[in-house]
Amino acid sequence: MIDFRQKKRIVVKVGTSTLTHATGRLNIRRVEMLVKVLADLQNAGKEIILVSSGAMGLGMAKMGLINRPDDTPTKQACAAVGQCELMYLYDNEFSKYSITVAQVLLTKYVLLEDRRVNVENAIKRLIQQGVVPVVNENDTVAIDELELKVGENDSLAALVAVISQADALVMMTDIDGLYNHDPRLDSKAKLVPFVEKIDASIWKSAGDAGTAFGTGGMRTKIKAAQIAWEKGIDTVIMNGHDPEKLYDLFENQQVGTVFAASGEEGGSDR
Repeated sequence: MIDFRQKKRIVVKVGTSTLTHATGRLNIRRVEMLVKVLADLQNAGKEIILVSSGAMGLGMAKMGLINRPDDTPTKQACAAVGQCELMYLYDNEFSKYSITVAQVLLTKYVLLEDRRVNVENAIKRLIQQGVVPVVNENDTVAIDELELKVGENDSLAALVAVISQADALVMMTDIDGLYNHDPRLDSKAKLVPFVEKIDASIWKSAGDAGTAFGTGGMRTKIKAAQIAWEKGIDTVIMNGHDPEKLYDLFENQQVGTVFAASGEEGGSDR
């Protein structure tokens, strides 16, 4: 079985749906709990790297926008405003537990093979200093027209997990994990607790679901799991609405859907 208790360096990715209400406004109670749990895990010896969406949604709220903008300049403006809000939020919350955070903004350009060593060194040193890196894509400058975007933060989280040589990637979203059918459309859909191989059936189960404020659906999470899987990194997709479930995961209780890259067998008693 996969022993998550032994996982030390953890990349945790939180989506916009985890950080905000359906209105797009910040879910203060959930963010406070998320930070509290991550700080506690760090205090227990885990090395936490946080990949956080939410800048666009927070920027929209700050600027008084109800609908997601269609034009690139307004998206850039929302991302710029929202990123300040996001980092202020994390800095303020983590400081309550005497933990320092660092902003790491990335684009595809700096993740190229000949340049990523700079990212590796920066993240490595931050971790050595007990700092929690907070990673996001640099949406203010990484636009599709310049072909610099990674695409979405699920793939970014997987790339960060690879670069940082993480032991596990945890993606927190708005459903419990991967289902054999879309649970929003099929009340009989069943959670898939363990995946050993990402094949056509898994991609079919992923569907195209997403939220109004986020950019990723289950397919992007499967893509991220595959990136991590190919590099030997175990991945978990779980519901982010109860951050305390992270405790259960790292106590080897069944949480969400586990994609085993280690070749170890799974099951309800893993």
